[in-house]
Amino acid sequence: MGFFNKLIGSVKAATAVEYGLVLALIFIGAIFAIGAVADKTSILWNRVGDEATQAMARNS
Repeated sequence: MGFFNKLIGSVKAATAVEYGLVLALIFIGAIFAIGAVADKTSILWNRVGDEATQAMARNS
């Protein structure tokens, strides 16, 4: 038990936890940002594909 008591009171452990929380928040934000960009990109490429199909149909 002495090890855990030292760890809980340690400034280094608190700093490591804080860095871990900051990294977790950055990671979660990045996941949401990538998801938002992926949705917009998917919509864009679907539109490009539809317009290309229509253009080829008009020229046939």
